Amino acid sequence: MPMSVHSVIATNLATTVSSNWLNRRVSRRRICSSSVKCSTETTEADRWVKLKNGNDSLEICRVLNGMWQTSGGWGKIDRNDAVDAMLRYADAGLSTFDMADIYGPSEDLYGIFVNRVRRERPPEYLEKIKGLTKWVPPPVKMTRSYVRENIEKSRKRMDVASLDMLQFHWWDYANDGYLDALKHLTDLKEEGKIKTVALTNFDTERLQKILENGIPVVSNQVQHSIVDMRPQQRMAQLCELSGVKLITYGTVMGGLLSEKFLDANLTIPFAGPRLNTPSLQKYKRMVDAWGGWNLFQGLLRTMKSIATKHGVSIPTVAVRYVLDQPGVAGSMIGVRLGLAEHIQDANAIFSLVLDEEDVNSIQEVTKKGKDLLQVIGDCGDEYRSI
Repeated sequence: MPMSVHSVIATNLATTVSSNWLNRRVSRRRICSSSVKCSTETTEADRWVKLKNGNDSLEICRVLNGMWQTSGGWGKIDRNDAVDAMLRYADAGLSTFDMADIYGPSEDLYGIFVNRVRRERPPEYLEKIKGLTKWVPPPVKMTRSYVRENIEKSRKRMDVASLDMLQFHWWDYANDGYLDALKHLTDLKEEGKIKTVALTNFDTERLQKILENGIPVVSNQVQHSIVDMRPQQRMAQLCELSGVKLITYGTVMGGLLSEKFLDANLTIPFAGPRLNTPSLQKYKRMVDAWGGWNLFQGLLRTMKSIATKHGVSIPTVAVRYVLDQPGVAGSMIGVRLGLAEHIQDANAIFSLVLDEEDVNSIQEVTKKGKDLLQVIGDCGDEYRSI
């Protein structure tokens, strides 16, 4: 697929992407006008999306349950309580779970959960359950046997014959072993060990290179929020051209984009909510890089006004805004299984329609922030030095 990110994308897609986004917003606006609260009805088309590349495809829920929070740092997870919570999410229609080999017991919890589904739910229920995992290896030589051994570990932990999706991360672009790994993963897909191959935290240049090598990835999981709009500057345009979709994380910024932090003063010790989890600390650094706490408070106040208008929460607005961006197939919300739940807020995302006034008011604030592409680099550059 010979194409140039810097020329073909810039010249051929700017108008197309803008038009497609506008058409989607107009279509959704017919469902809910700006003067009334949105209907709570949700169609199956709103909830599900199919990721596809060639003959490979996977249907997932557009709001994914992120399981980074099972890895420690968010509170002690009780195994039985966690699996019970997973069943409640799935029963509510939130049946796609995202995990990783490095997320503590996340894959093991999924294995226990999926076996309970097999025992306690009808066969057609199991068809909607999707388990997306990641492989995050050190940048060592990617031999066929090494790749196979690690994928077998995840498959056994999750207790599935075939992984629904394997999302691959690579730390060091100076080592092009990631191409070898992805070719071996593609072979495992052909053997039926993996249903779809995907990426996580790859930048536009490397995604381009992977596609040019004929590797049929269906998605790239990247950090994307109202504050961090880097994926819309280059990545989404390549996705529009190639058909690869984006799955986003950090969309509610670890909980910073919520009523809890509205009008919070972080300069006075113990006066407000604490930044006491790895995700809150990570995304507070993003706020600092983007424009600081005062500007962020202006954004929260704007989002609170929109949320009140539609009868939803700030996190619901945050996720809906990103789901409406070009190239975005799904967005993740972290789940603290057995400790806290946000099923109602998550399900409200599907019926929320942001009108033109809402979008413009958000952009009036965000345009005052810094361009994080210039500050940090392209998608995933925060995890590696090039």
